[in-house]
Amino acid sequence: MTRPVPPDPAEWRPIVEAALREDLGEAGDVTTNAVVDAGATALGRIVAREDGVVAGIDIALAVFTMVDPSVVTNPFVADGDRVEKATRLAVVEGPARPILTAERVSLNLLSHLSGIATLTARAVEAVAGTGAVVAATRKTLPGLRVLEKYAVACGGGWPHRFGLYDAVLIKDNHIGVVGSVTRAVESARAALGAVPIEVEVDSLDGLVEALDAGAETILLDNMGPSSLAEAVAIAAGRARLEASGGITLETLSAVAATGVDVVSMGWLTHSAPSMDVGLDFEGG
Repeated sequence: MTRPVPPDPAEWRPIVEAALREDLGEAGDVTTNAVVDAGATALGRIVAREDGVVAGIDIALAVFTMVDPSVVTNPFVADGDRVEKATRLAVVEGPARPILTAERVSLNLLSHLSGIATLTARAVEAVAGTGAVVAATRKTLPGLRVLEKYAVACGGGWPHRFGLYDAVLIKDNHIGVVGSVTRAVESARAALGAVPIEVEVDSLDGLVEALDAGAETILLDNMGPSSLAEAVAIAAGRARLEASGGITLETLSAVAATGVDVVSMGWLTHSAPSMDVGLDFEGG
């Protein structure tokens, strides 16, 4: 798998800064400051407590140095790596107070993003051999989209469009307001010119209308495998077909086998269980 390009620090640093502000408040880490001597040092190991796919390791380690630049971090894995339970992911060493202060924010990010990457990798395995691409949606946690989409890429999936600004996707509600697929596509062409247009439909009649309107991609919403296979036959390569809606990990393989080009699922980001990771101190 080609390594995904990590988000620019300008995109993720504000997320980390906000998370630290949320955790520290005005008073700071009152427990650590009261219990741990200012001069105490520590060496901790970040360890995977279950099998999974890593995402966000460098960002998670940056949390420690953002709290205190004197903390030294050393990763042993890279984003996209598959790891087994008990794998040592990284070591952090330096003054104990900032390590303890940064611990939860760092592990929260690492476990959340690695959970998304792990679930995505399972989905990618389910469609192996079909030619279909596993894709995310815009169903992400507010403020975390750039990281969650990156985690999908770490698991071998396609992030899809990042927002309303970077691709045209005419949804059912757009069509409901405008009145028809044809009118919606014509309006998009008139306003935006020769840009790729994707249209969501929930019936084979809608598919035919979208094909006749010249949509480059058609999202087939909540269609079962038999209807999807029929849609593939009708389209006959005239447009890229994306299946979405009501797809589970158990049904994913059958959906992909129908011949659709893309299978997109919101649960890759909004329902991925966190991967269990922990910080263990040497000698502890």
